[in-house]
Amino acid sequence: MFERYTEKARRTIFFARYEASQFGSPYIETEHVLLGLLREDKVLTQRFLRSQGNIEDIRRQIESATTKGEKTSTSVDLPLSNECKRVLAYAAEEAERLSQRHIGTEHLLLGLLREEKSFAAGILHERGVRISFVREALAQAPHEEEGSVRARKSELPSDYSTFLTKLALEGRLLPCIGREREIQQVMQALGRSNKNNVVLVGEHGAGKRSIADGVVRQIADDMGPIFLQGKLFAAVDLATLVAAAQRSGRPKEFLDTAAAELTTWGANTIFVFDELHMLLAAGDDAAPEIVLLLKSALLERKVRCIALATPEDYAAAIKKSPWLERCFRVVRVEPPSQEEAFI
Repeated sequence: MFERYTEKARRTIFFARYEASQFGSPYIETEHVLLGLLREDKVLTQRFLRSQGNIEDIRRQIESATTKGEKTSTSVDLPLSNECKRVLAYAAEEAERLSQRHIGTEHLLLGLLREEKSFAAGILHERGVRISFVREALAQAPHEEEGSVRARKSELPSDYSTFLTKLALEGRLLPCIGREREIQQVMQALGRSNKNNVVLVGEHGAGKRSIADGVVRQIADDMGPIFLQGKLFAAVDLATLVAAAQRSGRPKEFLDTAAAELTTWGANTIFVFDELHMLLAAGDDAAPEIVLLLKSALLERKVRCIALATPEDYAAAIKKSPWLERCFRVVRVEPPSQEEAFI
């Protein structure tokens, strides 16, 4: 059903289902789709809602007008209400009207506005958002989102990335026990104005990935600091990406496209790179290419990430590329204590 949807549009529907489950609703309603849009595409919603105060007020309005039931598991596949089905049909029509093959978040917004008697459309109308204005604005300056015909020709293949926030909300990330100090250090570093990338340095099996997953779980559960609220996390398998580039026969073009896609995910996404320092230290044929492409994005703060490295790989990478120290804050990870290991 969602094959034509862009990554942001699919995540919007995922968040709509999550919102419905938190309200204890038996259906995904239009207001849940609107909340999904607010979570996923802040560029779009701020463009038409004008102020952060407007956006925050929408959630309060929905909460005050909704009778909450018992929360349901996020693994339950909630059906769409009839209004929501029409919204998605309208969204597809709006994409065709604009001669766009993919259905993006802007088309979902137009679909909500076309379902004029819905709760979501009423909320938008109260704030002066009209379908004629949105259509005209998008015609003059199309919304930049991955998958749009205008913006780019290809996507970063999903085989190389994992949407960690989705796994966390579905309860599919293992809990992280006894690592509160390291988790807090990572979150504090991610909130800095500069040098706001983190590298977790520890031996194999010390628990680096577990700490990264612990950070993702806390942010997904709204238990993190306010400056990380709403952030999304995605893990990118750089080693597999580099191997695919080498097999492609055109590694530079392949990696150029991949690096460009990473930077278009936006400031709302924080990446987890397991092999960044290892690839740089090893110096494989295509590895320096992807690192060089990421270098400018990291230095210009277009990409934010958590990297994982062994002490040996970290030392070798820093020796070859001293610029890494300007981008990353180091958090040392020691093996768990005997007490922690048996919890």
